[in-house]
Amino acid sequence: MNSFGRLFRVHIFGESHGETVGIVIDGCPAGLSLAMDDFLNDIERRKGGVQKGTTPRKEDDLPIFKSGIFNGKTTGAPITILFENKNTRSGDYEKQKAVPRPGHADFTAHVKFGGNEDFRGGGHFSGRLTVCLVAAGVIAKKLLENVGISTNARITEIAGEKDLEKGLQKAIDQKDSVGGIVECTVNGLPIGLGEHFFDSVESLISHAVFAIPAVRGIEFGTGFAAAKMFGIDHNDAMIDEKGKTTSNHAGGIVGGITNGNPMVFRIAIKPTSSTPKEQESWNWETKQVESFSIKGRHDLCIALRVPVVLEAVTAIIMTDLMLLEQRIRRIL
Repeated sequence: MNSFGRLFRVHIFGESHGETVGIVIDGCPAGLSLAMDDFLNDIERRKGGVQKGTTPRKEDDLPIFKSGIFNGKTTGAPITILFENKNTRSGDYEKQKAVPRPGHADFTAHVKFGGNEDFRGGGHFSGRLTVCLVAAGVIAKKLLENVGISTNARITEIAGEKDLEKGLQKAIDQKDSVGGIVECTVNGLPIGLGEHFFDSVESLISHAVFAIPAVRGIEFGTGFAAAKMFGIDHNDAMIDEKGKTTSNHAGGIVGGITNGNPMVFRIAIKPTSSTPKEQESWNWETKQVESFSIKGRHDLCIALRVPVVLEAVTAIIMTDLMLLEQRIRRIL
C-alpha cells in the first residue's frame, strides 16, 4: 500500500497535480535537530529543470512542516511534511485521457479503480511523489550520520554509455528517452543487520527500491555477472576479525545480513515512458487503436534524478534496521 517500515515507518500521499503531496514519518527518535536547510540540498538534487535532460517543470519544493518538530528538534511524534504543487498544466492530460499511455499506469489504474483515478500527470503513480521520499531520506540520513553511516548514489551509465554526456546526447539526437544505471554504496554499516529469508537486507531494499517509478532491476555486489564466475573467484576471503574481505563480490551482505563491508548495489532505470515519438494505443472512446504523440514536459532521462531518491529509500531501510537493533535510539 502506501506505508513501509516497522519502527521507522513512512506513509506517502498526494497526487502529481493535486494541491499537495506529502509524507508522514513515524518512529523518528526525539531530539534530532532538524531545520529547513537540512532539506534544501537533496531536494535541489531531485528537481527537474536544473540539469540537461530533465523536465522543465519547476517547483519550489520547500517543505512545509505540520507536526513532529518543535523548537528545531524532533518531538518523537509523527512528522508530517507537505510539498505544494504549483507549476501544473493539467490540460495536457485532459486532452489525452481516453488514450492510455504505453509504459504508464494509465490503463491498470483505470481498470483497478473503475475510472475514478486522478489521471493528471500520473496522479498518485507519478514520480512527483519521490520528493516526499527524499524528505524522509533527509531525516534517515541524518540519523545514520550520527552513527557514522553514509549513503551515496551515482549514475554509472546512460543509454549503455559510461560517458554520461554521450549517452544523453543519444536521447537528444533521437528525440527520444533513454534509461540508465544508478549505483548506491553504504559505508559504515555494522555487522548483523537484517534477518535470514524474508527480511534479508536485499529483500527489504529491493521492496523499497521498486517503489521508485521506472526501476526495472536490481543487483547486489557482482550481481548477474556472478553467474559467469567460479566459486573460488566469487568468494570474498576474510582477512581480519572484523570481517574485512579482499574483494566485495557479495556487496556487503551474506546470508541476508550485513557483514561490515561496504554495501554496494545497482538499479536499472527504464527510459522515460513519456516520449515525444509517435506511438499507438487503444482509445477507450473510439474503441480503436490510434496514433498519438505525448505532449507536456517530461524527462529525456529520468535516471538523472534518481540518485538522491535511491539514497533516500536506502537510508529509510537502514534506519529501520538500526532502530530494530537499538543502535540509534540510545544515542539521541
